[in-house]
Amino acid sequence: MFEFDFMRHAFAAAGIVAVLAACTGYFLVLRGQTFAGHALAHVGFAGATGAVLIGISPLWGLIGSTVAGGIGMGALGERLEGRDVAIGLVLAVSLGLGLLFLHFFTAYAAQATTLLFGNVLGVDARTVVILGGLAALCLAALAFISRPLIFATLQPELAEAKGVPLRAVGVVFLAIVAVATAECAQIVGVLLVFALMVAPAAAAQRLTRRIGPGMLLALILALADAWGGLVLAYYTDWPSSFWITALGAVTYLAAAAVTR
Repeated sequence: MFEFDFMRHAFAAAGIVAVLAACTGYFLVLRGQTFAGHALAHVGFAGATGAVLIGISPLWGLIGSTVAGGIGMGALGERLEGRDVAIGLVLAVSLGLGLLFLHFFTAYAAQATTLLFGNVLGVDARTVVILGGLAALCLAALAFISRPLIFATLQPELAEAKGVPLRAVGVVFLAIVAVATAECAQIVGVLLVFALMVAPAAAAQRLTRRIGPGMLLALILALADAWGGLVLAYYTDWPSSFWITALGAVTYLAAAAVTR
């Protein structure tokens, strides 16, 4: 299967996104913000379809809208906690806006399907380079804030007393999550981002409570899900997004069974 350019591009893109998703997803699960991360994907759908409407690349619309949403959620700080109804409303309104934008350009129905469910086999070399550059920037930023982020996550009151800017750390972190969400959407679509970003991280945290080994295990599991999904898609001719999400679910259920 590596004789084909599209498969090599798919493996490169899936590997890049899996690494970024595992690192950001680990902290997302640790901080209990998985639902907010899922909301960013739906906000990204509205941004991507709006970008198509005005004639620019949906990838940049996806990134721009998710980053804006992530900064907004981070600025809310603790007021965001427990607001499941509000976040759920954002999910519905974002999808509704996306469908409204597509209503004006019905010729882009195929692009809508790609945005919703992903198409990693359609990624070209230029997109791989863009994904790699964005992932490198996000990982560098995550490494830069990792110590205060861990402190603020595990002991927020003590961190605040020590002078850690909790709100600023939260804003930067959710901005990083936003870019990671936009990248994941290129692989599995906005509706299935939750599986690739959360399932490996949640499985790793069920297997170990240590942060370093946990992040490494999440990264390994994410790569296994992403690359394994591509292999299964190639040999079965089933959608790669289905296999990636299915492997993510199996990974988490297996980890839950082991811990029991």
